[in-house]
Amino acid sequence: MLGFLQGFAYGLFVTCLPWCLVGLANPRLALPTDNPTRFQVLFRYCLLVPFISTVLWLTSLWGGFGPSLGGWLAGLVAVGVSLPVERGWRRWRARRHQRRLRERLEAEAERRRAEREHEAREAGVAELDPAHPPADADDLILALCRAKQALLEARRPDLATQVDRCYTRYCHVMTVLGARFDRSELAYERSQGLVREVCLGVVDTFTSMAAQARGVMGLDEAYVRRRLEQEGSQLAIEERIALKRRLELIEDTDKRLRRLAARNESALTLLDDAAVALARVETGRPQASLATDQALEELRRFIGRAERYSRSDRR
Repeated sequence: MLGFLQGFAYGLFVTCLPWCLVGLANPRLALPTDNPTRFQVLFRYCLLVPFISTVLWLTSLWGGFGPSLGGWLAGLVAVGVSLPVERGWRRWRARRHQRRLRERLEAEAERRRAEREHEAREAGVAELDPAHPPADADDLILALCRAKQALLEARRPDLATQVDRCYTRYCHVMTVLGARFDRSELAYERSQGLVREVCLGVVDTFTSMAAQARGVMGLDEAYVRRRLEQEGSQLAIEERIALKRRLELIEDTDKRLRRLAARNESALTLLDDAAVALARVETGRPQASLATDQALEELRRFIGRAERYSRSDRR
């Protein structure tokens, strides 16, 4: 065994100079790293490998001087065999690091998305389940379910919360409308038609938002930004231009989605105004036989007469 190590040390030391010359000519042939430099070649084959071979040689001297032929041949091919093995190991480590980084970024993005969704969710908003619509759902509520399902499939749950808000406001307006008007009245039919038109416009906007979000669903914004920030100076010009164009597509789509979401907010505000206006409409008859002002006036007169009745009795 010690003879094999001694021969291996001799063979390894002999290969340092040829590999150093090859590395100085083309560092990629002599180093397993992705972006090798000639300084790394000098460090590896003028310091590191000779140091390893020297340590092996000194260790093998405990058994005397007797290098074996097999060890010498193994030392000659050691660098050539170790380079592809080390390249594969480094690539495996890089893939594992990228996978873990991607998982961590996705988890962080999911956490932030959940926080934004929680912050954006208003108190008292009913959650609409696309898989299980309400039993009394009409065609408009079913359209909202389909729109929310499309947004969830496009991986935009932050936009899907707006569907819940539209559903809640629609139900609230219809409840107020049913309480203030009779279903046979013309005002009820007219108001219901206007509310449905507004909500159908919102559904069309949701459908457009889902289509645009689905267009950039395969683009990883975090990956593009990370490549531009960490490897921007090392990327080729064509790749840098392609990454910047991909980032522009994502940002432009986000701007369009924000504009469409703002349009929906205007429609939701209009539904709030409609609910408040309908709640203020006085359509029923007062339950009291006298109006409030008239009742107060009659009460004052009664009190005045009661005082006169009291004085006449004492006389």
